Order: sequence, then structure tokens, then C-alpha cells
Amino acid sequence: MELPIVTEISQNRRSPFEVLIATILSLRTKDEVTRSASKRLFEKANTPQQMLGLEDSEIAELIYPVGFYNTKSRTILEVSRVLIKDYGGSVPDDLDSLLRLKGVGRKTANLVLTLGYGKLGVCVDTHVHRINNRLGYVKTKTPEQTEMALREKLPKQYWIQYNDLLVTWGQNVCKPISPICSKCDISIYCKRIGVTKSR
Repeated sequence: MELPIVTEISQNRRSPFEVLIATILSLRTKDEVTRSASKRLFEKANTPQQMLGLEDSEIAELIYPVGFYNTKSRTILEVSRVLIKDYGGSVPDDLDSLLRLKGVGRKTANLVLTLGYGKLGVCVDTHVHRINNRLGYVKTKTPEQTEMALREKLPKQYWIQYNDLLVTWGQNVCKPISPICSKCDISIYCKRIGVTKSR
């Protein structure tokens, strides 16, 4: 099973800026598209300073066909400007500062903290939210509620790796529709909440 693309980028490069930009690119976009778009973009520019040397139309062309590529190209330039103006060209390593950046929500901020800086954080995307509720480990309505519940319940030694494990599991086995329960190694522990059809 392949690692989630942002994890792959963080292991290959360990640049908080590249983790941040790859995460922005990955929103509403398949991993294989994010992988190739990130590679093209980072070959041209992989720092805020280099990014500002590109036009938004050039960034849009490099990242196409990621979802909302025109909007994301403008976001990347705005984030790069703010990083240079307010943070000396570095990506901040605290949640509150990250959340002030355009286009950065809790999932993105936590990914930057955990994968870019190796700091504790609980990253919750759609897979993590779905699987935890399906298992019956939490009972929440939104990813943010799931994050808060996991911060209370999940032992801290698992926080950083938890997202990688569940995203990989969610993409390959515990799919949103018709999960492959017959191949699930933890099916005996799963309450299968909300599962109406499985393979």
C-alpha cells in the first residue's frame, strides 16, 4: 500500500514549506494527481522566495489538473508573500499561526506540524473521521469534533502516525462506499457503524 502523498513528500524532502504547499494541492485531489503536480511545481520553486518569482498563471499551469488549480495558484502566492513578510520566509511551527494562513484549515495545519516539524498533532481528514466513527471509537459529526475526541482518547505516542495509517487503510480497504471488510485485519473489532454494503 502506498503512503499518502504528503507523507511521501515529507519523507523525501522534510521541508515544512513543501509539506504545506503539497497539502494545499492535495485538497479535493487524488494522490496520483497531487504527486505529479507537486513534482512539477517543486522542480521550479520550492521556497516562498522562489514561488514569488512565478506568475499565478505559471503556477496554475504547473499544478493542473489539481482541483481548483486557479484558486490554489493564487493561494500559494498569497501564502508565500505572508511567510516572507510575517515569518522571515519560514513556515510557522505553531497551530494558531498556521491557521491564520490563507487556505489552511486544521487538517493542513496539523499535517505541517506533524510531518514538517515532527511535533505532536492529530490530523483528521475524511478517512480518519469516517473510520473512527465506523469503528465506534468516537461518535462525532465533523472532522474537527473527531480531532478533539482523539486528542482526549488516543494515546499521544500514536498521534503523528495515526493519520498515515488510517488514510492508507481508508484508501485501500475501509473505503467510503462498500468497504472491503473481508480483507480487513481488524474487522472483529469494528462495529461497522453506517456500513450497509461491504465486500
